[in-house]
Amino acid sequence: MRSLSRAPARLAAAVVTALAVLAPPAAHADEQAPPVLADGFGLTQVGSATGTGTDFVLTVTTAQVAGPHHLKIILPAGYDSHPAKRYPVLYFLHGSPDDPAAQGYPALTASSSVITVIPDGGHRGWYANWRDRNTVLGAQNWENFHLDQVIPFIDANLRTIAAKKGRAVAGVSMGGFGALHYAEDRPDLFSQVASLSGDIDLSVDSMDLRMVAVATVTNAVGAICASASGADNCTQDSYAPGVDSDALFGSPYPVFDADRLWNAADPSTHVDKLAGVGVSIYVGNNDALEFWLEGAAKHVKDHLDALRMPYYYVDYGNGATWGTNCNGGHNGYCWEQDLVDYLPRLEKAFAA
Repeated sequence: MRSLSRAPARLAAAVVTALAVLAPPAAHADEQAPPVLADGFGLTQVGSATGTGTDFVLTVTTAQVAGPHHLKIILPAGYDSHPAKRYPVLYFLHGSPDDPAAQGYPALTASSSVITVIPDGGHRGWYANWRDRNTVLGAQNWENFHLDQVIPFIDANLRTIAAKKGRAVAGVSMGGFGALHYAEDRPDLFSQVASLSGDIDLSVDSMDLRMVAVATVTNAVGAICASASGADNCTQDSYAPGVDSDALFGSPYPVFDADRLWNAADPSTHVDKLAGVGVSIYVGNNDALEFWLEGAAKHVKDHLDALRMPYYYVDYGNGATWGTNCNGGHNGYCWEQDLVDYLPRLEKAFAA
């Protein structure tokens, strides 16, 4: 398989552009002030929440991940007017190099029965506890942050259904990897999982996608884009400073089992851990990165088929029949249509 570092310059530039796509603008929410939530579970809030009473962003710090981090929370309409009602929670994981505060999918704000929480996953955190704990980036224990801190913080502060039956995890791109990775690591926490154009195969069968992950860690994405289209048109600062290629999951190269940590974290070959979890996969194929991700999705599908496990799978190709704005590429307009399809199905599963 070819690696990102050897890809043609125009392909590398396309990958950078695809990674940086932002979601559609947020839908209008009411103008009530955000609720006051109490610190706890290792999270300390910095400053005041911003936004409205139903769509707001907190800034928190934690010893598990260096730096301040945004936590976006979307409450369903009627949350305040039904004080005895409890709600299931969708943990929605963003892609690279996005920020929770910029995630504005109308389908998420339209739900009247599900709380949505979008935690910061970093520009290239990969929803994992990094192997190397001594890089210039500082602490990078993203899985600890999300599963051991954010989830109990939300359950303590909001009227949630604090059990597996009341939780789902979904994500786009890098967040699609995170969603399957978390559901496989902790199937006791989640009853539903969904990948939207997710990097859900990091095995040797998808070395291109493994090398995309390495490129974000080492800042090779920025270097390649700068050489291809000029620094003014690149997002290399999103991945700076670069660190060693082994920092995330150790050596990515399949020689003498050196890549064992990559194989252990790869979602595609561990789908047996999702027994009892509802699985949904969405993907297109109309740009370079989405084409690679379609291959990853098919690998996951093949493994699920081999185990005769149930799942929901949509490959919308060029997007011609998938909503009005989706072009089949790696972008927020296709992911919005994925959510338009997914949210009613998720609400029905929660109601059941």
